[in-house]
Amino acid sequence: MKFIVSSTSLLKQLQLLQGVLASSNTLPILDNFLFEIDGKQLTVTASDLETTITATMPVEAKDKGTVAIPARILLDTLKAFPEQPLTFSIDNKHHGVELSSEQGKYKMTGFNGAEFPKSPVLEGATTLTMPAGTLAKAINKSLFATGNDDLRPVMSGIFFEMTEEDVRFVATDAHKLVRYKRTDVHAPKSASFIVPKKPLTLLKNTLTGSNSELSIEFNENNAAFRFDNTLLVCRLIDGKYPNYEAVIPKTNPNKLTIDRITFLSTIRRVSIFANKTTHQVRLHINGSQLTVSAEDLDFANEANEKLTCNYDGEEMTIGFNSRFLMDMLSNLETEHVILEMSAPNRAGILLPGEAGEAGEDVLMLVMPVMLNN
Repeated sequence: MKFIVSSTSLLKQLQLLQGVLASSNTLPILDNFLFEIDGKQLTVTASDLETTITATMPVEAKDKGTVAIPARILLDTLKAFPEQPLTFSIDNKHHGVELSSEQGKYKMTGFNGAEFPKSPVLEGATTLTMPAGTLAKAINKSLFATGNDDLRPVMSGIFFEMTEEDVRFVATDAHKLVRYKRTDVHAPKSASFIVPKKPLTLLKNTLTGSNSELSIEFNENNAAFRFDNTLLVCRLIDGKYPNYEAVIPKTNPNKLTIDRITFLSTIRRVSIFANKTTHQVRLHINGSQLTVSAEDLDFANEANEKLTCNYDGEEMTIGFNSRFLMDMLSNLETEHVILEMSAPNRAGILLPGEAGEAGEDVLMLVMPVMLNN
């Protein structure tokens, strides 16, 4: 079996796929890329059993066949080449791989492609389409709020909730929550599922800058994301997602509107002086003045800054984890943000101060930290 391919375009495809490779695999065959040649098309697959990603690209070939090529050595070799055509010659009997370039020849041991696990076929799947950029934005806006608790696996992914009116992407770790809603995307019927963090991170990196349409197929166990020349199939997280709507306070009479970058910069500076365990910053709002303060009693460190804001509500002091606030403020893109609060012991709601993209609705929630008076 023989095929000719451009060194840089092959490297570009393999770099997108390498994110799925696990550092330690239960099956040694998963340390390889599966190469399948059919006519003038090369299909490359990488998998860790939970997530499988496949990309196709044009090549010059006359044969058909499959081979598994060690991922690490192939990536390192391709990185060392300038742009040029490379010829792969595969011994169908012993699976040896010979790579020929303008400079020389390189041999490596391949493996039988038939041993590579097959990608799951989704039976009875429901399909939904949306622009690839919309999904990329939804993942970017919510992935940071997912949890890492092994005891609550449902919180370690993003909850996709689809209806005929809109599609919602929800992420929470019980301390912070993001609900990203799109009213310009509709599902054929109501459905929901939880996608793990790893495939979402892969999608985020692969979808960035893509203008194509993306289709999502899903059933009870798996979801498949198809776009451009790429297909990603992943196993879904099994379990019931918490009732996130019940956590979002509906009446928040105290509304603070402030410049986002100024607020973020202040929290960055003040939080350096906060307790290293709680990362607590205190917000005291009175009239049009916001005082942001932090202290670490163990080291006698303290800081406070005063900011001008637009505030509608009664005088209030509330504490938040500065890391959560910084994550949220960094993920919003508007000039101003609105912080809605009801009481010092109730969750605060962070909203964009200006309208974003058409059909976009972002809500972020952060739980308060108990203040030590």
